[in-house]
Amino acid sequence: AGPVVASVVVFEKGTKIPYINDSKKLSEAKREELFDIIKEQALDYGIGIVDNEEIDEYNILNATYMAMNKPDYLLLDAVTIPDLDIKQFPIIKGDAKSISIAGASILAKVTRDRLMYKYDEIYPQYGFKHHKGYGTKEHYE
Repeated sequence: AGPVVASVVVFEKGTKIPYINDSKKLSEAKREELFDIIKEQALDYGIGIVDNEEIDEYNILNATYMAMNKPDYLLLDAVTIPDLDIKQFPIIKGDAKSISIAGASILAKVTRDRLMYKYDEIYPQYGFKHHKGYGTKEHYE
């Protein structure tokens, strides 16, 4: 449930941000804390959101590609976007190896979680604030 969110972050070479890591390896509180720090320290960043109607029309993978911004060069977490005329470098476990990929994963995750909290206020019967639309047992029920 909810949109697919992707992000791109460009840092100056040598940027260090303590605790930055794959968003899945951080607590929600730590992701929230890092969200503004990443945006402040980034040379540039972008957040792309593709809604559920486009996901239904194009499928989740293609919607993810659509959500990604298009800079001159992409470092990607283990994927290559097809039919894109930009140099790409997929890195296995990139969100644990690249500060830019980790930062982007945090911006995307926090943005999506915030949207799902808003959806929970509108549709409390679905309990989005507890599972945020991911395929958990509670979500399927």
